[in-house]
Amino acid sequence: MSADDAARPPAWAVEDVHLADPDPAWPGWADAFAAEARALLGASLTEPVLHIGSTAVPGLLAKPIVDLQARAEDPDSAIAAAQAAMAAASWFVVPRELDLRAWRRFVVRADPTGRHRLAHLHLMKPDEPRWDQQLAFRDRLRASPALADEYARLEVAAAARHPHEREAYTAEKSAFVRRVLTSG
Repeated sequence: MSADDAARPPAWAVEDVHLADPDPAWPGWADAFAAEARALLGASLTEPVLHIGSTAVPGLLAKPIVDLQARAEDPDSAIAAAQAAMAAASWFVVPRELDLRAWRRFVVRADPTGRHRLAHLHLMKPDEPRWDQQLAFRDRLRASPALADEYARLEVAAAARHPHEREAYTAEKSAFVRRVLTSG
């Protein structure tokens, strides 16, 4: 491996935004990835690992990446204790200086080739308000097909405008998310 290869981010970190039709396998994937996360983080987790995000909304198109959230009293310590085992199982911790979201530690489950994300784990402290917000957003989309359809249209438009910029794609959806959270 050359110095250039070592400095280059992993392929999963820079993959394009890709949306997929709803897949009835997503809940099973979520269960499997949640079991992996529980096995790796063990007693550090204070609550069950929950399936969130678009793949947790039946019938909604999504990036085919399962989002999970979990709580730990000290997410940094939990990750430090498990990081080697996590990496061996293709779970990679995104450094704080790259994630820039103080409310979580972000972990990506990559496929065996290292080219694609399969799952995200949002690891939070027990008192983090974002926990309830992410569940509320998921639940409101589950409860309202019209809201889910509106979100799907927004996702398609954002992916078309930002196919190579995951952060811009996510940012474009933030006003909608805020509106949903404040309207319910």
